Amino acid sequence: MDGFLIALAIIIAYLLGSIPTAYIVARLRKGTDIREMGTRNMGAMNVFYTVGFWWGLLVLITDVGKGAAAVGIAIAFDVPELVVFITGVTVVLGHAFPVFLRFRGGKGGATCIGVLCVLMPWGLPIAFGIFCILLLITRFPTLSYSLALITFLFVGWLIYDRWELVVYSAVLLLIPLVRYIPRIKEMRDKAGTWGRFFRRRSLEDRL
Repeated sequence: MDGFLIALAIIIAYLLGSIPTAYIVARLRKGTDIREMGTRNMGAMNVFYTVGFWWGLLVLITDVGKGAAAVGIAIAFDVPELVVFITGVTVVLGHAFPVFLRFRGGKGGATCIGVLCVLMPWGLPIAFGIFCILLLITRFPTLSYSLALITFLFVGWLIYDRWELVVYSAVLLLIPLVRYIPRIKEMRDKAGTWGRFFRRRSLEDRL
């Protein structure tokens, strides 16, 4: 039975991650593929800019929820902690490589948030506070929430005092980071300077 629950938890995690929320919203609202709009990323930020604020918020909440649900289900199944960690990685990989869209998905940042918030609840208010401060300084939402995500490494160390959570956070966050490298290069080329890249004139300023 344990083996069955372990397999079931991992399969559910991948299928949850594969639900293409941004794609569905863009199709319903605009009749187009979100992966051909704006930055071509199947994520909440692209929906914010190309479809609308409230639709982007819906996608953000749903994508965070996918990560939280996958880990929550694994915990409810009472599987070993290693399996819980694996389901967290699996749900993010499901978002990045969804079976329903021929494995062409988003970066997985929002889904990472959901996973880490279940494992380290104290990280949520801390990361959110840092996100707000950075957003006021840079006016760059994606950079702000990316840097805020890094705080989970320190939360795992300083608050939960568990090296497993520190290492796990680093490994998990590598998925969106690696997938975001081409976009970083694209924005740097458009910006011309790193200063222009890191600081925007307004929230609507998008490279």
